[in-house]
Amino acid sequence: MKAAPEAQKRLLDLAEVDAGLDRLSHRRRSQPDLADVEEQSKKLAQLATQIISAETEAGDLAREQAKAESDVDAVRARVDRDAKRLDSGQVSSPKDLASLQSEIVSLRRRQGDLEEIVLEIMERLEAAQSLVSSLRSEREKVTATLRAAEDRRDAAFAEMDKEHADLQAKRAPLLADIPAGLLALYEKMREQSGMGAALLQGGRCLGCRTTMSIADLNQVRAAAPDEVVRCEECRRILVRTAESGL
Repeated sequence: MKAAPEAQKRLLDLAEVDAGLDRLSHRRRSQPDLADVEEQSKKLAQLATQIISAETEAGDLAREQAKAESDVDAVRARVDRDAKRLDSGQVSSPKDLASLQSEIVSLRRRQGDLEEIVLEIMERLEAAQSLVSSLRSEREKVTATLRAAEDRRDAAFAEMDKEHADLQAKRAPLLADIPAGLLALYEKMREQSGMGAALLQGGRCLGCRTTMSIADLNQVRAAAPDEVVRCEECRRILVRTAESGL
């Protein structure tokens, strides 16, 4: 392949811009707040699941408490009714009187047992409600931390976007100065190795940092100025300048 020496030298300017774009891409991928955003997002998802579970338990306990209190009220009403019958003197038969008194004792025992159940449920409900409150408070803190991390990330990305636009603005006119065939070769090598062209400096390829052999250097020396030469080691385009040591 042949290309004017000046066009080949423009590859070095293009490679410098592309290296800047690559560094920018790496900065974007490794931006510290990305990990923080991901971590806080995971925490929020976990908290959402925990809150739903805690709210469900609290709701179930509230319904259980309401039912237990209803049972207590029903037994208490029966006790009051039987006590009134007993106090009214309406029951005269000794057998019926004994039966009524026994029923009142049994009902009061049942009422006591149900009231114990209500107290137990109330304690469990209080603990569940406290957990819900604690989880919601934690969710607010994590949300605030997440929003702060997102703001830092977005600010960093906005700065990177500006740098990216500036580099692309520098890249566009460079592309216009490079022949299509040479540019295609450059892009192919860049895709394969991350760098499409490198300076030959003092007999050394600055792409792979390999010092060329005497035989390879002699071939480069013998090549016409418009001949596109390649590094035998990394296959990148070698750009010759006054620094090449030829």
